[in-house]
Amino acid sequence: MVLCTGNAARSVMAGFMLENLEAARGGKDLHIVTAGTHTVDGQPMGLRTRTALLGLPELAGVEFRRHRSKQVGVADVARAELVVVMEADHVRFVRRHYPEAADRTAVIRRLCEDLPPGPPSLAERVAALAMAEAALSEDDDVIDPAGGEGPEYEACVTELWALCRRLITLL
Repeated sequence: MVLCTGNAARSVMAGFMLENLEAARGGKDLHIVTAGTHTVDGQPMGLRTRTALLGLPELAGVEFRRHRSKQVGVADVARAELVVVMEADHVRFVRRHYPEAADRTAVIRRLCEDLPPGPPSLAERVAALAMAEAALSEDDDVIDPAGGEGPEYEACVTELWALCRRLITLL
């Protein structure tokens, strides 16, 4: 599961990126779900998010219209083998509201740096990180482009594209 605040920009971007990177490598094992910690449910992807994503040549031709924002729920967290978040506050949210998932929740940047490649299984590698007790730093945050203009969204896409390209190799 990929989680951000409104499920309108960062989690949506990363979710589409991970899905397409997985498909490009011929994989069919990953099931990506996106959600938000504070959403207005049912909203389509915003124009700035869509435009920024379409700026990646690797995502040309991808259909983005199926997205609808969704508030994270108990069932989502229960099914998630890994909860990838965009900022330290999202980790805090999971620790507070879904403590049972704290040990499999981390900021995407931390995962890219700390998650070892397999084997063993993803669950074993995630458990070895002891993420429920991991220190948090806002330095690891992917800045939310919400409220910004095109350049902020483009910068977010560029940052997330590099992170997702690294993360997919570790999953």
